[in-house]
Amino acid sequence: MFIIISVFSGLEDMNRVMIANLHADLTVKSTAGKILPDVKKAVNILKKNPDISTFSKTIEEKVYLTYGDNGDIATLRGVDSAYIGVNPINKDIFYGTYPSFKYTNEVLMENQLDNRLSIPVGGNADHATVMMPKPGTGIISREEDIFNKKDIYVTGVFPGNGQMENTIISPLELLQELLNLPKNSAYEIVIKLKNPESADAVKETLSEQLGKNYIITTKAQENAAFWKMINTEKIFIYLIFGLVIIITTFNLAGAIIILQLDKREQAKALISIGLPMKKLRNIYFYTGILIVVFGIISGLIVGSIICIFQWYTGFFSAAPNLPFPVNVNLENYLIVSGTAGFFGIIVSWIFSKLNKNYLQK
Repeated sequence: MFIIISVFSGLEDMNRVMIANLHADLTVKSTAGKILPDVKKAVNILKKNPDISTFSKTIEEKVYLTYGDNGDIATLRGVDSAYIGVNPINKDIFYGTYPSFKYTNEVLMENQLDNRLSIPVGGNADHATVMMPKPGTGIISREEDIFNKKDIYVTGVFPGNGQMENTIISPLELLQELLNLPKNSAYEIVIKLKNPESADAVKETLSEQLGKNYIITTKAQENAAFWKMINTEKIFIYLIFGLVIIITTFNLAGAIIILQLDKREQAKALISIGLPMKKLRNIYFYTGILIVVFGIISGLIVGSIICIFQWYTGFFSAAPNLPFPVNVNLENYLIVSGTAGFFGIIVSWIFSKLNKNYLQK
């Protein structure tokens, strides 16, 4: 149980690192529709807030990406030049460079998407094409009536890490052109705070200043569904292993019963010289407690050794080059000790309850 809980704690930490920059400390959205109303007003208010380190306007939509005979659906995220202050994705680039923002069609692409489409990377590379469906009604007679198209050049690639798969990072102007939006348009404003711990307080302040046309969410709220899934899995694993502990406590019950049968004559002798029945019951109860304590301590020691071994060596792997993460912390020790101790004490107390028939057999 300790090993499995430690692995889940490690997975939780790993996922926390992986999505640390996926969502900003605060995100400003519109309460009605996708497009933010009066972006200039929102920007002016954010600039005056001393708790904000930096912020960036973004637009995100699904597009169809083609190169040669290959095509795929991708998420196109348009950002302004301040975006790396909120999400330092430029530090994750392992091939190529971050877009210079001198041109609207320079993009950064997720590695697996780039590999699937075999798009060349670099300044002299060939271009791919992004296609955005046009809104409207009427008869379609040409392909130009269906899509807005733009040629793009991939300047660099970054790892998606399971959270940003099929994602393309581009200048904000590219999305504005594809969607036929005004120059200052944006779907969201993502905010980096000087002190992320003050997110709730800053959120309340900004909500009052921006008014009812805007909704502000924290990083925890943006990731609520993800963490709910992680915590639900952890709870179910805990319940399953709690059931295993309940079943194994029958071994403790058997040990106490065997001890009672084996020491019956000695118990009769102690009772005959004046030992109260309550004292005799306590002897068996404390014996059960000693077994529980020894089992908890030995189990935690063995579990700790295995976890520390995995921590330093990565011997057990979920996939090639992906060892199971572990996190040994005080909370896990308390959870395992508390669960095993609770059921152990109950079983010891129940099966130490002797009656007079025990001495008459």
